[in-house]
Amino acid sequence: MVDIPPSGSVLRYPYLWGWQRDKGETEGRKSRPVCMVLAIPKGAQTHLVILAISGTPPRSDQTALEIPQLECRRAGIREWKDAWITVSEFNHDIAEASFYYDPNVEILGAFSKGFLAKVAAAFKPFLAMPSARRPGGIAAISRIEEQPRRIGPPSGPAGGALCLRH
Repeated sequence: MVDIPPSGSVLRYPYLWGWQRDKGETEGRKSRPVCMVLAIPKGAQTHLVILAISGTPPRSDQTALEIPQLECRRAGIREWKDAWITVSEFNHDIAEASFYYDPNVEILGAFSKGFLAKVAAAFKPFLAMPSARRPGGIAAISRIEEQPRRIGPPSGPAGGALCLRH
């Protein structure tokens, strides 16, 4: 098992946006701040659920929470005037098989438990959306969820990140 930061940790990760995936892209264009929302151990693998953080307001097809300045400071992105965490899509990765997740990555900071609870509440409805149910996708989460170690959920192919969106 790989060392996984706790839920709410903010780190850098090459996040693949849903619109990029829809255009046929398979890798995030740049490393960006993300929030590690959930890690679910399943056998020898740890499934990760990762939410993107952006300094750009959400698109009309996205749902995001504005991050208060205090939480930006806690998360280590204090230089950002405005920030949002997108809850309508996420990346799934398997820590032990990932080409993208770096277990030695610097943790920039972490959100408070209170703000993380708001993120989890906003994120949860998107996990049950039928349009996100596809082979190896959201429907597989219930099969993976044996002992969630963190707060919020994941699934996808081993060895790579999977971007799911409503």
